[in-house]
Amino acid sequence: MTIQTAKLSDPAVRAFVSAVNAHDREAFLALLAPGATMADDGRDRDLDDWIDREIFSSRGHMDVDNESRGGRDLVARYSNDTWGEMRTKWHFEVGEDGRISRFETGQA
Repeated sequence: MTIQTAKLSDPAVRAFVSAVNAHDREAFLALLAPGATMADDGRDRDLDDWIDREIFSSRGHMDVDNESRGGRDLVARYSNDTWGEMRTKWHFEVGEDGRISRFETGQA
């Protein structure tokens, strides 16, 4: 059963999912701490290139099925125009300022 985005526990993660689903690049980038990093399937990737390719140019969308670790770990059905839908896991590191310093994703 999908968790409504508005009911996700962590405010930064909730805003991240909302920005992805709204295709709001400006709001998405505002959530990231300076120097934020990310990894996909265990490999560090270029953040700007990855979000353009996997989220914004391909109309990415997240339906969250499960959250743990205070809402900073998610299992979600992620879809985009490139890959279709897949079951993914997401891990977020959020700084004291409430901004995301790192996120990691991969197949669940």
